[in-house]
Amino acid sequence: MTDVVVAGLTLNNVLAILAAFLLVFVSGGVIYLSTIEWRDRRRRQQPVAASPKPRTKAKALR
Repeated sequence: MTDVVVAGLTLNNVLAILAAFLLVFVSGGVIYLSTIEWRDRRRRQQPVAASPKPRTKAKALR
């Protein structure tokens, strides 16, 4: 069986590099989405603080 060579790499090497890249890409995506979901869940569980009443210009100038 002859090896298919692409840019000095055999087909097996190209497939191995592609598989490693896809593994890193998908793992990074899962970590990113998990982090975003964790931060959002933490934000939703915090009690909502009463916001201070906005100051009007008349009161601010006194």
